[in-house]
Amino acid sequence: MIERFYLKDYLSFKEVELNLASGLVVFTGPSGSGKSILMNSILSSLGSKNCDASLCESTTSWEFDGDELGVESHDINVFKHIKKEKSRYFINNQSVSKKAMQSLASSNLRHLSLKDFSDFENENLLDILDNRIAKSNKSILDIKQKYKKVFLEHKTLKAELNAIEDEERKIVELKEFAKFEIQKIENINPKEFEDEELLKIKKELSKKEKVLEALQSANLIFESENNVFNVLDSLEIDNSFFNDAMNELRATFDSAQEKFSALDEIDVEEVLNRLEELSELKRRYGSIKEALEYKEKKIIELQKYENIEITKGDLQARVDKLSVEEDSLAMELSNLRHSEIKKFETDLNSYLKELYLRDSKVVIKSIEKTVFGLDKINIQLNGVELTKVSTGEFNRLRLAILALKSELMCSNNGVLMLDEIDANLSGEESMSVAKVLKKLSKFFQIFVISHQPQLTSMGDQHFLIYKDEDESKVLQLDFKSRVDEIARIISGKDITNEAKIFAKELLEANR
Repeated sequence: MIERFYLKDYLSFKEVELNLASGLVVFTGPSGSGKSILMNSILSSLGSKNCDASLCESTTSWEFDGDELGVESHDINVFKHIKKEKSRYFINNQSVSKKAMQSLASSNLRHLSLKDFSDFENENLLDILDNRIAKSNKSILDIKQKYKKVFLEHKTLKAELNAIEDEERKIVELKEFAKFEIQKIENINPKEFEDEELLKIKKELSKKEKVLEALQSANLIFESENNVFNVLDSLEIDNSFFNDAMNELRATFDSAQEKFSALDEIDVEEVLNRLEELSELKRRYGSIKEALEYKEKKIIELQKYENIEITKGDLQARVDKLSVEEDSLAMELSNLRHSEIKKFETDLNSYLKELYLRDSKVVIKSIEKTVFGLDKINIQLNGVELTKVSTGEFNRLRLAILALKSELMCSNNGVLMLDEIDANLSGEESMSVAKVLKKLSKFFQIFVISHQPQLTSMGDQHFLIYKDEDESKVLQLDFKSRVDEIARIISGKDITNEAKIFAKELLEANR
């Protein structure tokens, strides 16, 4: 529930703080006093409306999962909308987007103002019907769970089978293409890093002749070797350093000579052609490593194509088995639902009678199977499709659906907010709406703006919105003040004694 609401600087409101009770919370007041503005600001504090208040804040006892947003849920959670230059939204002082706030609040908040068809979505109606059946036959919940599991598995495997059949239609082309791609790489038979080795060889070949000529000229140094030894002996200098240097130089020249002699056996044209082949491979695949990986991928694909008949046969058998099981469970669900639908219609119509609406017609039609079964519930009001009934009738029908659903609820199902649901109704119609809302208030905290004494008298908490000069103010009313306010609603500005008596009788009757 919303336990506290605070508003600052919004149109005719300077500052408002409301400590809110559970059950049915009624807002009344003269036209233009600011009732709708106040309701709008409460919705704005929860991300469901826009307003230009400096601050609107709701303190709630709701639980929510805010892990994805990094927002922790506490025993008490504070939703806040601040407007300065731009709007900012906070949950427990953690900044969030308006969309995120609305998403978290939506599981606990419903605003019944316009024609919202969510209550008449097939999933919701089937859920109400199935839970009614479960009161006497709990096996329906197991059947429903098992059906959903089978349906989803069947759907997944059917999609896999369809994909295989699509592949099968072009399998010949795919196999030929895979073979062609494998053969193309195998014909070249590249080795990883082979191109780097060949580039080194190419570089050596390009400088072979020049290096050999230089070696031949440099070998002349050894012709003067003895002369140097003789000079060192004459100078009585140890010649070992020169001997070591010459031996090392001779070894280096010999090694170079052998290396370049070995290149004589290499065909330059073959190296260049091989480099060109590898270059084309790299251009197409990115690198030799990627070409080899691509070949392995195509080998695996080819094996898959060659085994596709076996895979398809196994998959088809599983799909056929699941299809039979799915049909059986769907029919079992449908039979249970058909056996309950007339009682569903009767109980719904008993609420509609209370609400002074004509009977509805509720039928189950067979549709293509969904995760909820093969049934679709269709509701008409006095033979008229819901899209064509008036907003007043539509919202009273929604109350009847909620009342039907509430029979299976525990308490604490969040907040319902209603804008003048009893507007333009007769006294009897207004009383019928009030009685249904009173019943629903055992399961929801309900905020309602009312202009009728019947609904107002049913409130567990009553706030008067009024204007003091140009400023809107909110006052929680005690019993005596409620008598005066209900009398004003009955007789207008000039309150009569008869109106006071009637107002008191209404309040006492509904205590």
